[in-house]
Amino acid sequence: MSKPKPTCVFLHSLEPGQLADFYALLSERTRSARKDGKPYFSCRFRDAQRVAAFMAWSDGAWFEPCDKEWHEGRIYKIRAIYEEHPTYGSQIDIQQIRLATTEDCDEGELDPLLFVERSRFDVDAMFAEVRRIAADDIADAGLRTLTLTLLDRFAPRLRLMPATAKHFHPFAGGWLEHVLSMTRAAMLLTDHYSQHYADTQPALDRDLVIAASLLHEIGRCVEQEQTFGPPPSTVDGQLFGHVILARDLIRDTARAIAELDPERQRLLEHLVLTHLHLPEWGSPRLPVIPEALILHHADDVDAKLEMYLRCLRKDKSAGPFTARDAILGRPLLKRRPPPSIDSGEPK
Repeated sequence: MSKPKPTCVFLHSLEPGQLADFYALLSERTRSARKDGKPYFSCRFRDAQRVAAFMAWSDGAWFEPCDKEWHEGRIYKIRAIYEEHPTYGSQIDIQQIRLATTEDCDEGELDPLLFVERSRFDVDAMFAEVRRIAADDIADAGLRTLTLTLLDRFAPRLRLMPATAKHFHPFAGGWLEHVLSMTRAAMLLTDHYSQHYADTQPALDRDLVIAASLLHEIGRCVEQEQTFGPPPSTVDGQLFGHVILARDLIRDTARAIAELDPERQRLLEHLVLTHLHLPEWGSPRLPVIPEALILHHADDVDAKLEMYLRCLRKDKSAGPFTARDAILGRPLLKRRPPPSIDSGEPK
């Protein structure tokens, strides 16, 4: 008879000598060489509460897979024996390993948010609010159906996806956090300028702004690999980028929605294609309708504010400035006078 399959447990719950299946994030993979010149990899696998080491020696079975297939920042399903060395601490002896997949999450074995940096906000609540805005605030039936169809199609991915791999909102749930925040900002801007220019014809199209805000980054779902941790690009992502892929998803989905006005679909595609505003920023065309300004600036300020505030929040350096941020390309000033408090007394 074959041996029973080990039960899937947490890495931090393993006892010395225990063989088990568990999920772990590869947090470090460093290539070095021994005194005789033979290479090896020093790896660190972790969950939320424990880090365990693994050495992939050049004459061992795992050196080549580690060299060619393992990547920092990704989660793996591992079968291994756990040990605690008196000098080197927690270690694992790997017997089987594979990249974790979205199917593991769907089957209830894996909660990837236990291993990676995540949004401060509840992903289910954010997705529910994004969907509510699409359902309640888009009056046009065709645009509403199109938006809800794409949101529902990619719902499992959207709950986990970062907005970008390393720039703005680069963490699990970051896509939802960014899209929800900038959609709210775009709605406020549209409402303000619709009142400020109430006599302008044609009036600003609120439905188009909302639909474009919710869908302008939908191409990320097919631009990025479905992995946990920093996502690499797919082949289509490398060939076309998320802007073109978003337009393709909208166009393909629209074919099955009879009530969608072709002209509004065309304008929605224009907004998505031009939301980056300038060719040097990745926009294939220049925007030619005013709704594009609202979409672009709501998107841009939300992305940049997240980058600025994350830099300030995480900085531990001494002095009035943060350490130079590699993405922003500058240090940020930390010290400012506290905001004045209105006493309520007349001035």
